[in-house]
Amino acid sequence: MTRNNPHISRRNALRTVAGATLVSVAGCLNSGGSSGTPGNGTTASDSEGPLNRVTVEGTILVVELLAEADVDQVNLIQPNEELFGTRDVAAGAQQVSFKIGTAYELGEYRVVALKGEETVAESIEEIRPQIEIREIGLYRNNPDKPWDEVYGESQTDRKKNGEAFVTVENTGSGPDAIVELQFTGDVPNPIENPREGGLYETERVVIPPGETIDLFSSSFPFGTETADGMGCSPDGNNGQFTVSVRTQVSGDQVSKTYEAQYTGSNDMTNCEVTITES
Repeated sequence: MTRNNPHISRRNALRTVAGATLVSVAGCLNSGGSSGTPGNGTTASDSEGPLNRVTVEGTILVVELLAEADVDQVNLIQPNEELFGTRDVAAGAQQVSFKIGTAYELGEYRVVALKGEETVAESIEEIRPQIEIREIGLYRNNPDKPWDEVYGESQTDRKKNGEAFVTVENTGSGPDAIVELQFTGDVPNPIENPREGGLYETERVVIPPGETIDLFSSSFPFGTETADGMGCSPDGNNGQFTVSVRTQVSGDQVSKTYEAQYTGSNDMTNCEVTITES
């Protein structure tokens, strides 16, 4: 996250103009200030103050003002008490926004509404993503997924059979980006350090708070069996593998372990693959 005026005092931060790159957050607001909670925005129950709602939309922090609000500036203060950015409020305007992106500092942000030099309302909002793995699936078991759209219609079923999708959800209050997807353990083609992060034709996938997305692999984890991988057999081979994703904002590696059964054939092309949670 870009930080401007590193030595600015708390008092001067309320008025100083700074550059931006911000993250969206959701929570209730009122004239006495309040703590934000994860979600897509909640209207304040106490609307006596000028701040009506703070919400995260994608990677944008949106501050909504009441129609009768008498405010000429809104500042956003980072967890380290430095100014993240400031927005002037035009006459009659009821909304300002800050672009937070996916390179921001985790923690509590303060939204400060000003009239001249006077603070007329303030709200504290926690901005922090939380990524969780929800599901994994293969083309042969999930043909309704947009495989042709992702991999191209020219890809053969054999190629698509070797790839996988992983569904992840952001249950936190800030956006994040997935920068790596890997499969280790008992899969036919385990790769601990996949080329280009293991995400198909992209270096990262942004996931806003409250959203669920599918990640598509590029490392062919369920393709042709390698020397270190587990193959298929007519009677069935059973194993256990781990799916891991690495996040950009928090820098965490989130993992989940699954059981797998490979049966019905001597090769992976015609193999029946059953995946269940451990």
